[in-house]
Amino acid sequence: MRLRTIAALALVGCVALPACSFSRSASPSDSTSAAEPSGDCTVVDVAVSSEKVALMAELAKQFNGSAASKVNGKCSFVRSYGKASGGAAQLLVDGWPDPETNGNRPTIWSPAASGWGAIVNQRANKQIAVNGQPFMLTPLVIAMPKPMADALGYPGKPIGFADIVAMAKNPEGWAAFGHPEWGPFRLGKTNPNFSTSGLNFTVAEYYAATGKTSGLTVEDLKKPDVQQFATDVESAVVHYGDTTMTFLNNWYRADARSTALTYASAVAIEEKSVIDYNAGNPDGVVDPGEEPRAPNIPLVAVYPSDGTLFSDNPLFVLDADWVTADQKAAAEAFSTFVRQPENQKKVLQFGFRPGNPAVPVAEPIVLTNGVDPNEPQAELEVPQPEVLTGILDSWANNRKAARVLLVLDVSGSMGDDAGNGVAKLELAKQATITALDEFKDDDDVGLWIFTTDIAQVGGEQIYQELTPVGPIGATREAMKSTIRNLQALNGTPLYDVTAQSYEAMRSGYDPAKINAVVLLTDGVNDDGKNSDDQAQLDSLIKELRGGSEGANSQPVRIFTISYGADADKATLKRIAEASNAALYDASDPKSINRVFTAVVSNF
Repeated sequence: MRLRTIAALALVGCVALPACSFSRSASPSDSTSAAEPSGDCTVVDVAVSSEKVALMAELAKQFNGSAASKVNGKCSFVRSYGKASGGAAQLLVDGWPDPETNGNRPTIWSPAASGWGAIVNQRANKQIAVNGQPFMLTPLVIAMPKPMADALGYPGKPIGFADIVAMAKNPEGWAAFGHPEWGPFRLGKTNPNFSTSGLNFTVAEYYAATGKTSGLTVEDLKKPDVQQFATDVESAVVHYGDTTMTFLNNWYRADARSTALTYASAVAIEEKSVIDYNAGNPDGVVDPGEEPRAPNIPLVAVYPSDGTLFSDNPLFVLDADWVTADQKAAAEAFSTFVRQPENQKKVLQFGFRPGNPAVPVAEPIVLTNGVDPNEPQAELEVPQPEVLTGILDSWANNRKAARVLLVLDVSGSMGDDAGNGVAKLELAKQATITALDEFKDDDDVGLWIFTTDIAQVGGEQIYQELTPVGPIGATREAMKSTIRNLQALNGTPLYDVTAQSYEAMRSGYDPAKINAVVLLTDGVNDDGKNSDDQAQLDSLIKELRGGSEGANSQPVRIFTISYGADADKATLKRIAEASNAALYDASDPKSINRVFTAVVSNF
């Protein structure tokens, strides 16, 4: 697969490789400001990273209609929506095509950290995002369940990346610390090509390998001991991902079932997310009717003794072709507004540290919430762009290998029009072929297709193995040809194929790799058996939970893709969550390419 002072805060973004993909969901936005502007106001669209969607919407609402919104004798109206930092970066480089799908072209862009602006400017070869004012800060931490942090002696005993390496390599796992019931040391981290925390963690990992806190060089990355250190850290990863929310939501559900200590030992996330999790709000968003429940086992933010990096969440007023002089003036007024001390105090309410240094750190950044306002003690210098590119290249080779089975629905409904004159199956085939290039040659990848009566081999057969699970370097091109020839056929035996693919991957489980199934379907269970669907589903969920939990389990995670408007999203969500994975929503079939790529970011 292809952070210090405010003036030099963390670079957190995907240093663009040609094949680097950024977006996660099929939706162009996660949330928008509710009201709409009057016809006479200057409209300022703000694209923000997901962790500050609610806060930015609240500040926009407060700004609109206030005295601060009157600029050059004209009213201004700010509306915000969520957009993943990397996704927005790529769109800006591309000139922000198709606003109907990707969201309105922004006047202000607020990614997770300033480095994204440098990435955009470098790739576009022009200054689009400069002089971004820090809006709020949060450091990268290693979140651990409190009993595990206690067992390691933290905070009395500092914890650094060398400790993570030692635990990852120790065959005794948690037994070495008196807790064999917790199993091996399991690390969760996100894909650095997609995620802020993932890249920050990987940068910090390479700094730790060299013993440096600044001045990391390309030559450093090539040293055998540095490469081995990074490989050892990555070997503890349970799986990657495009967002930390997958880990936090799964951790929270496991906590409710009293299995949090065997899901993961540590996850690299931002400090703000520890506060949210301990408040019973793992994804940072309280949905209507949702009642936050504090977890049975809270998390503790471990600040690596080697040093860490910050996200500064800047507000870039874009120098783009679509931004008018009036919009720039209104955007500058809003940027000034949100950095006022009274508004910076709102940042604290959302678990962030103020970007305005005149506002002190206070509640909820306190010890009782699992975080420490006096940390981090050590910070890391932002590497040069060529070093960051080198880190991503190196990570692509050192990351934990994958063992993945792709299971594609070829039922009759996959032949339906996707809404643009192209069948859903054709779009899915294109997306799958593209995603194959995200695997490295020694990843094990296999391919099944499923539908009723697909073959009669020794009785009923609901799937056909087109490519056995094995090193994809030897089969990639043949697999692409096979996929191009797929046709839509009969019914959708969803439960049966889920169970059979799960068991097939369990039977060949490789503890040195990420073992997973990617299951794409556009329908509901339809196996023609007239059986008790609910009983069958309940039995399947029980089986998946039994295999994903326990200190000595062999976890095979099932990442599901809900494809098209008729897919049984609720059931696919249950299947994914039961196996400690995630559902990816491609309700709009035209989004399948980027959704499929996001799924593959887990490996």
